Amino acid sequence: MDLFNVFKQPITHIPLPEKFTFPFYYKPHPLCKMAVAELQEHLKNQTNWTHNFGLEAHKKGEAIGKMFGVLVVENQQGKIGFLNAFSGKLANKNSLPYFVPPVYDSQNKDGFFEKDRKVAIDLSQEIMDLESDANFLELQQIVITNSNKVSILLSPEAEKLKIRKKDRRQRKKIALKNLNDKEYQLFQEKIKQESINDRFYYNELDVYYQDKYLKQKPFVENHLEKISKLQAVRNAKSYAIQQKLFDQYFFLNTNKNSISLTSIFKDLSLNPPAGTGDCAAPKLLQFAFKNNLKPIAMAEFWWGNSQTATIRKHKNYYPSCKGKCEPILGHMLQGMVMDENPFLNNLAKDKEIEIIYEDEFLTVINKPTELLSVPGKNITDSVFTRMQKKYPNATGPLLVHRLDMSTSGIMLIAKTKDVHQFLQSQFIKRTITKRYIAILQGTIVKDSGEINLPLRVDLNDRPRQLVCYDYGKKALTKWRVLERVNNKTRIEFTPITGRTHQLRVHSAHKLGLNTAILGDDLYGKHDERLHLHAQYIKFEHPKSKEDIEFLVEAGF
Repeated sequence: MDLFNVFKQPITHIPLPEKFTFPFYYKPHPLCKMAVAELQEHLKNQTNWTHNFGLEAHKKGEAIGKMFGVLVVENQQGKIGFLNAFSGKLANKNSLPYFVPPVYDSQNKDGFFEKDRKVAIDLSQEIMDLESDANFLELQQIVITNSNKVSILLSPEAEKLKIRKKDRRQRKKIALKNLNDKEYQLFQEKIKQESINDRFYYNELDVYYQDKYLKQKPFVENHLEKISKLQAVRNAKSYAIQQKLFDQYFFLNTNKNSISLTSIFKDLSLNPPAGTGDCAAPKLLQFAFKNNLKPIAMAEFWWGNSQTATIRKHKNYYPSCKGKCEPILGHMLQGMVMDENPFLNNLAKDKEIEIIYEDEFLTVINKPTELLSVPGKNITDSVFTRMQKKYPNATGPLLVHRLDMSTSGIMLIAKTKDVHQFLQSQFIKRTITKRYIAILQGTIVKDSGEINLPLRVDLNDRPRQLVCYDYGKKALTKWRVLERVNNKTRIEFTPITGRTHQLRVHSAHKLGLNTAILGDDLYGKHDERLHLHAQYIKFEHPKSKEDIEFLVEAGF
């Protein structure tokens, strides 16, 4: 079993963990760090394959960073070693020396996947050929140009129809007052015939112009219909291939119970996202269980340039993704004694909410870090539930806005529904001024600027956010540097919009400040806390209609 790697350095002085790693929130065990160091050294020096991670300027091809994982294991002889894996493909391969194999190798020449995929690829090529057909493109442009011409020619007649229709309505009103029943009935028939004649004339004119200027339209429509039908066939084929592929993945656990990927997600009433089952964590555990290796600890890290949408920093550790891996690992880790799930712990249970200001209409509070704004899936303690207890007679939703659990600072509480609507409308109209203080884990050279990166939720790894120009919501942040000390930057943020994790993503993303907020365990690295604080707010009071402002200094 040459994939079982013995540590090059002595490890007898390092105690083994008592419990296995909770994969969705962890600090790497020292043995994992040693394994990662050896794997990273291998990545720098190996010559068996070539992949452009974006770390070397001379490398050709698209730069693609990659997630890697290590699993510290104990073999049946009691020896401690480690396994290595990569997520997805590396150097366009599913399997490479030094890394555990995929759970199912779709690149197997004798398997169905490559053969069926070729059919889908051929369909895609046929669609591309139809879409790029020179004669079709020329005629399509003629149809578009002449359709605009026909619309212009018909526009005066359409306007005349509207005027005549309006005139008939007026005449009907007058006739209703001045004519007897028999006369009015005859008048209605006349009016009806006028409407029919007008519509007939317009339709005939439309047909005339269509015949004169749009003779190529039927060909273009038939061509587009052919493309559409092929796309439907290709999409159905691709879906069938994906579902058939999922049926090939079977995952073991400590009890040697095997279950298919399809069954795992079906039991949860979910559909597996594309690429499910090919992440590093399930690969490592599958190999360990198949080869009677006892899992000890696990860690995953990013190697290479960050992607455009997601935030990944070179050499940073990351938890397993939730959308793809959480259902699988739920099965694979059954029966294993693991570290405590920190998401079940209320880290703010002993922290008090500080009242900054209060009157009969509203309350301004200073939320402590790690307290939820609203009840979560596992923890009900929150600003909302505490305010409910404090103001049992309050009406409306109470919370005017929210802060991330790990963000401290100013929040507004409305005591009535009307006050809530009044204050929230200021957020919607962006007339409220908010400022945040943060410490970034690096030096920002520029003194000020703006960040405009649209955001949406990462559907496969909630609650992370993605930069997405196609479907993201506008997110704009102004910033200025306050201080630079010891390779850290104290910064002031003024968010113009209020998207989830906006300041955290705008800080960490390579198209933003490219420097994560200190303690940001989603987009940066662990620390004692997230160094982000909602320090200042100014808004119009619902009663006095005067601007009032509050400032609460950050505790860092």
